[in-house]
Amino acid sequence: MGILDSKIPSGPLADKWTKHKNDINLVNPANKRNIDIIVVGTGLAGGAAAATLAELGYNVKTFCYQDSPRRAHSIAAQGGINAAKNYQGDGDSNYRLFYDTIKGGDYRSREGNVYRLAEVSGNIIDQCVAQGVPFAREYGGMLDNRSFGGVLVSRTFYAKGQTGQQLLLGAYSAMNRQINRGKIQAYNRHEMMDLVLVDGKARGIIARDLVSGEIERHSAHAVVLATGGYGNVFFLSTNAMGSNVMAAWRAHRKGAFFANPCFTQIHPTCIPVSGDHQSKLTLMSESLRNDGRIWVPKKKEDAIAIREGKLKPTELAEEDRDYYLERRYPAFGNLVPRDVASRAAKERCDAGFGVNKTGEAVFLDFASAIERYGKEKALTSGLKNPDKATITKLGEEVVEAKYGNLFQMYEKIVDQNPYKTPMMIYPAVHYTMGGLWVDYNLQTTIPGCYSAGEANFSDHGANRLGASALMQGLADGYFVLPYTIGDYLSDDIRTGAIPTDSKEFDEAEQQVRDRMEKLMGGSGIHSVDYYHKKLGKIMWNKCGMARNEKELKEAIKEISDLRKDFWENVKVPGTIDSKNQELEKAGRVADFLELGELFAKDALHRNESCGGHFREEYQTEEGEALRDDENFKYVAAWEYKGEPKDAELHKEDLVYENIELKTRSYK
Repeated sequence: MGILDSKIPSGPLADKWTKHKNDINLVNPANKRNIDIIVVGTGLAGGAAAATLAELGYNVKTFCYQDSPRRAHSIAAQGGINAAKNYQGDGDSNYRLFYDTIKGGDYRSREGNVYRLAEVSGNIIDQCVAQGVPFAREYGGMLDNRSFGGVLVSRTFYAKGQTGQQLLLGAYSAMNRQINRGKIQAYNRHEMMDLVLVDGKARGIIARDLVSGEIERHSAHAVVLATGGYGNVFFLSTNAMGSNVMAAWRAHRKGAFFANPCFTQIHPTCIPVSGDHQSKLTLMSESLRNDGRIWVPKKKEDAIAIREGKLKPTELAEEDRDYYLERRYPAFGNLVPRDVASRAAKERCDAGFGVNKTGEAVFLDFASAIERYGKEKALTSGLKNPDKATITKLGEEVVEAKYGNLFQMYEKIVDQNPYKTPMMIYPAVHYTMGGLWVDYNLQTTIPGCYSAGEANFSDHGANRLGASALMQGLADGYFVLPYTIGDYLSDDIRTGAIPTDSKEFDEAEQQVRDRMEKLMGGSGIHSVDYYHKKLGKIMWNKCGMARNEKELKEAIKEISDLRKDFWENVKVPGTIDSKNQELEKAGRVADFLELGELFAKDALHRNESCGGHFREEYQTEEGEALRDDENFKYVAAWEYKGEPKDAELHKEDLVYENIELKTRSYK
């Protein structure tokens, strides 16, 4: 078992990043023109990194499987982005953001990385405002903030319910400027099929043109992977349908360690599953929990009546409603962290208090907020003694200004007006805290291969606080990677262009072709989606919101058997050398079938509960996660050894010098 070196600088916590930037090597601007960098993935992390690296003078190639970087899944982030600006004057600081993030991750993340994240968070807002991102503003013109789960301050900057879209447009515009200058070559509708190593260093990729089917070779002095998370291993998730793990998994198979795969987030605020016909789930932003109150009926007979359509939720008296988060967690109420809120919703539904036809939904109710905002708006508008209808109308206008596009989306999907009747929500797979292991420089265990954003594991521990994904992606892309990658590339100023006609590129391309031929060679009994759905059900039922030793062992065996059947019997129509979306899906599902088994293995080995990893055997009397800091206060990084069952565990011990480990209470 190896011990991993995170390369966190020495010295006081608040000085580490500044000291590190002063100590690392730099590349002369004239030499940057001679260095090539590949960036795979053009969401917030990849787009920000590509734009910044190109602006510094490097020659950048970007790759994304979408037809435009504007379609990266970062666009789906709704609620906001955190930054320790303390504009509200409510006691926020870099340390408070750092502390909340460490605690929110259940003390399973690195101090050094997380403090750096908090430290640069304010710069992100300045950068994005300069790009023209239309953040919400208060009446006086100052940037507005709202609160998110797991914190007691308002630090979340937002643009209505479309923050990710606006931030992505900012990064994309920065990319476009560099494309126009010739510093970025953009390869859209291209998928990375493999990582190419030359003398042990990442020196390029094999990519497939998804329109023509052509296999291409691309070389560089370093490769950055910013390809998002692997939540689609569950089939049903809030991720875009194309989100996959291929780039990260190809790097893993070439020697990049994969860290904490079982740390996967279940988001509590999603539109419930309606049937087996679905292929994805829809997220309703956590920002809604600022004003929406979550409840179920106190009596089972009322829950049954609502499920059967005999009773409307608006007809249930206030005293007959159980606002269970406010009851169980009075200090944080509806704004507890996502893992806590998700487990609480599951507990109520499992106990028989679910409110939709399947019994797997709770209410998110805006009636109180509409009344509160309506009264406030009436007073500020000079209306004395307004009637109830006027208050409701004014309140709905305020709510619409804050969340209108989210309400509109809900109504289109569910065909219910959330202004008039409570939303129905239920937890769903959302974000992955696990990912490629990286050191403080964001470099994987492969020299020259870097990972940014959700594709790496580094900042969120066992649970991510809301509005921190956008923060990490932009911090990595704009303010971390452009510094740290230069330390590595300073040794390459005399290397010259990396040739693509070497034996390493020959072998990598041949392996890619052989794999596609094997995928096409199945007997053709079942479709790709057949296997993906079966994998998803195993993952959700046995590796989902709650896990136990017996079912995890069953999952490992079932996934292994399913993978064997997949390679023998999958049906992939069409040809290799043309547009073939089933072949694309088949390659991604093949990787999910390996990742899923490693996921279950990681969950089985971690005999504790922490954050999004909830082992039923390890919980408090109140049903909360029970950590084992003595035995599991480390990052579990897995080395590829041919089969997931043979993966070798390496540990990075987590050292907390600036925070006292406490029971993670939100009461």
